[in-house]
Amino acid sequence: MQNWKIKLSLFLNYFVFAILLNSVGPVILLVQRTIPGMTKSHAAVLEPFKDLSIAIVSFLVTSFITRIGYKKSMLIALGFISIVCFMMPFSNSFLVVELLFASAGSSFALIKMSVYGSIGLITNNEKEHISFMNFVESFFGVGVVLACFLFAFFVEENNSGSSSWRNVYFLLGGISVIAFLLLLSSPLDESASKTKTLEKTSSDFGKMFRLLATPLVLIFIVCAFFYVLLEQSIMSWLPTFNSDVLKITDALSIRMAGILAGTMAIGRFLAGVSLKKLNWLIVLSVCLFLAACIVLGTLPLIKQFVAGYKGSGIAHLSEVPLIAFIFPLIGLVIAPIYPAINSVILSSLSKPNQGLMSGLIIIFSALGGTTGSLITGNIFQHYGGQSAMYFSLVPITFLIIGLIIFSRLHKKVVVHNDISDAVLQQTEIV
Repeated sequence: MQNWKIKLSLFLNYFVFAILLNSVGPVILLVQRTIPGMTKSHAAVLEPFKDLSIAIVSFLVTSFITRIGYKKSMLIALGFISIVCFMMPFSNSFLVVELLFASAGSSFALIKMSVYGSIGLITNNEKEHISFMNFVESFFGVGVVLACFLFAFFVEENNSGSSSWRNVYFLLGGISVIAFLLLLSSPLDESASKTKTLEKTSSDFGKMFRLLATPLVLIFIVCAFFYVLLEQSIMSWLPTFNSDVLKITDALSIRMAGILAGTMAIGRFLAGVSLKKLNWLIVLSVCLFLAACIVLGTLPLIKQFVAGYKGSGIAHLSEVPLIAFIFPLIGLVIAPIYPAINSVILSSLSKPNQGLMSGLIIIFSALGGTTGSLITGNIFQHYGGQSAMYFSLVPITFLIIGLIIFSRLHKKVVVHNDISDAVLQQTEIV
């Protein structure tokens, strides 16, 4: 397979950061148990430490990521996070935990921009780009699924105050070092991503915002925002939904939420195969229609189950109602959307501008995820868990409309070649 070494490196990079970024939930619980005086409100700051660092670093670095170089950026990120991971087992300070998630978020911003930019360098056409993007994202999903099980393995069940869970970072640091060495030895030709002339960073920032002003990029940003809003509104609150609505114990609720992560990984893997041959708009439209059917079909059944349930709580997997396994299948059909639309927009741009676009993707994805989680949480608190899950129909509706408009604009761009060159040329005239 052509470029197999660098492709394997991209998979591994995404895998290790999937575990790190999706360990926030388990770590919030564990720091409360192991750090004296730690409150829930204090532990909750780990989430913004991760998300805000992703958005801030993406904004600051996106304009000159191609000058640093994709490979060099990934090496910096892997080296930095390796050092912080190896620090974790030797300290019981919450400050180090905050540093870990700030480092993970900052490093992932570099990794994601570089991975997205590198895919354009090692694929030959749009269909191959979309397919490989889905494979990479499915590998991220595998890491998400593994995160909960991995942390649970290092927890001493009979000693809740033990800090043994921190030893997991020896393993994660080791994987990061392996990823660093593999990338270091992997050839990557980045000449196509370099601009012909050296320009000022302020000019690159201007290009990024001018790119955002184009109709195709603007509608893409709307689609990406609503997709991540949809995904996080379900993923962030499914454990609480399982516990509060379905009366499943907390521990089992968290493990049950892993079904959603698993179906998303499978969905992206299958999309990586199917989108090689099928039109992306048709596939994504069918996926969104099925997602709406799952919401409208399962939530009334869940309401019936809750109304008839007389027990004190579900503690064993064998007692979990079948309907609780069906709702997380929504991950199977929403999973292909994000990598597919990312691939379509990136493959529409010239290679030097794919780095700028990657930064915009990360920034607005972070904003969408935060917005989705906050809105769903407030609906959950004031109107109940079922209303919170019905809220997912709102972003699904916006996505269907947005993707149709996005497809039409994309066809025009294909006819007129590259949008980014046109934008920059207009700016030079002004």
